[in-house]
Amino acid sequence: MQSDATQSLESIQKQKNYLVQLDGLRFIAVTLVMLDHWLGELNHLPLGYFGVNLFFVLSGFLITRILITSKQHDERLGRGHGHSLKAFFIRRSLRIFPIYYLTIIGLAIINFQSVRMAFGWLMTYTQNIWIVAHQTWLGAIDHLWSLAVEEQFYIFFPFLVLFIPGRFLLRTLFVLITASFLLRVMLFVTQAPWMAQFVLMPTCLDAFGLGGILAYLMVNQRERFNKLVTSNWLLILSFVLYAFNIYLMKILPGTTGNASRNMATDITDRFVTSLFCMFLIGRAVVGFGTPVKGLLTNRISVYLGQISYGLYLFHNLVFNYYHTQPTYITLRVWNKAATVLPFLASTPILKLCYFYGLTVLLATLSWFLIEKPINSLKDKFSY
Repeated sequence: MQSDATQSLESIQKQKNYLVQLDGLRFIAVTLVMLDHWLGELNHLPLGYFGVNLFFVLSGFLITRILITSKQHDERLGRGHGHSLKAFFIRRSLRIFPIYYLTIIGLAIINFQSVRMAFGWLMTYTQNIWIVAHQTWLGAIDHLWSLAVEEQFYIFFPFLVLFIPGRFLLRTLFVLITASFLLRVMLFVTQAPWMAQFVLMPTCLDAFGLGGILAYLMVNQRERFNKLVTSNWLLILSFVLYAFNIYLMKILPGTTGNASRNMATDITDRFVTSLFCMFLIGRAVVGFGTPVKGLLTNRISVYLGQISYGLYLFHNLVFNYYHTQPTYITLRVWNKAATVLPFLASTPILKLCYFYGLTVLLATLSWFLIEKPINSLKDKFSY
């Protein structure tokens, strides 16, 4: 039987810690990634990159907040942190593993080429390392590199938060951010393969670290947190830095052998993108006002945010601009419909809606048949 203190903590987490506008941000993040992969060369903005970094910062924020509050709960109960560590890994596993492994194994069974080619790497969440080692992408499962990055982050980060003294946590987060930035500098200066700075977990730590700082301030320094995230000037400044970096990415000369690589793309892009995402998340925590509130909290946005994991997992399997062949089933169905209704061929927005609808259907089935029932088991493993 759970203790009253444990039940009280679970009740607080469920009733007060649910931040509805973050589901709206998840919806925006996954939609940007989907559009990036579906539009391909028709898109000239880093939509997917922004969406992925928004997920990274959000993960850093949520995981750090959970771990800090769990650590404080352990200390109030006078127990070690092994319980919280075990609960964290079990709950993360229940949320992430089932549909991921069912998808990978299912694709392997039907002989999906890129899955069969890197099956062992995919099963161990090391596909991002495979990408760097082979200097190539994985076709329609390219996007799974970011899930590998997140899983690798989850493996070591709980130990830092739970076992480093609390007074050192903030500076530890700053060290992670600085080290990640400097690593990208080193990779750029040494002309390491571009993919290394893009998909390896250590080069993404500034995104997670900025989310962690936001969580630290929210839990331990709420007044400072509120001042930081309610400042319109800081939000605007972070957006200006982000937009200016996009401009620099376009105008700075490229490196030898790769005209599209420069300091803005390889070094500063992830940091300024993540900084802007940090302020967006912070503002969503305290609550955007209208009209942004309406975008983030309407029933459709919240629902799509809740099933965003499935949307992310399946969208490239529905269609990918670079890898989906004309004979692929989703395109065959669309092309056949276009022969019956010719206006479809000249209405690209309807094609995007078709892909989006199929992805939502798959993610909805996944959510209600697999993810949500398994997710309910997390209640048996409270912090």
